[in-house]
Amino acid sequence: MTSDPSQSENQSINENPQGSADTPSSSVELSIEQQLAVAQTKIAEMQDQFLRAKAEGENIRRRASDDIAKAHKFAIEGFAEHLIPVADSLYAALAVEVADSAALKEGLEITLKQLISAFDKGRLIEVNPSAGDKFDPHAHQAISMVASAQEPNTVVSVLQRGYLISDRVLRPALVTVSQAK
Repeated sequence: MTSDPSQSENQSINENPQGSADTPSSSVELSIEQQLAVAQTKIAEMQDQFLRAKAEGENIRRRASDDIAKAHKFAIEGFAEHLIPVADSLYAALAVEVADSAALKEGLEITLKQLISAFDKGRLIEVNPSAGDKFDPHAHQAISMVASAQEPNTVVSVLQRGYLISDRVLRPALVTVSQAK
């Protein structure tokens, strides 16, 4: 016999295929047909596990796709909830039959405060440059250039305020810009 224990174990298995008291029962050789049946059973189990894993992967992909679609569809929901009170105030103002101009102006100011609060909660930032501010082509849109005593390329007047959402321009502020002399 050789000194390698794995070789001596293989020799004892080959010499005694029926098994005896000196060899463990797990080392008993199976017939070719039995080995084939065991292998086929293992293959069937592995195929089943593979198909289940594949189906689970497809389910995860489908659920993720549905979640993304819902996120796109309802992304504005939080912002819309903040705007509803503003709409309620406007409807209430329109429902009043007789109102003097002072009461109407006061109601408009309160409604504007509600709107600004809704914008803040929705992270909508107003872009309202002052006269004399440097023209920023990323946040401003020049409607015209006018002769002015101000430095060239500075804002002369704001025609319409702009808005940002998370540092992204939703609408640039419409401005007139001073012209170089």
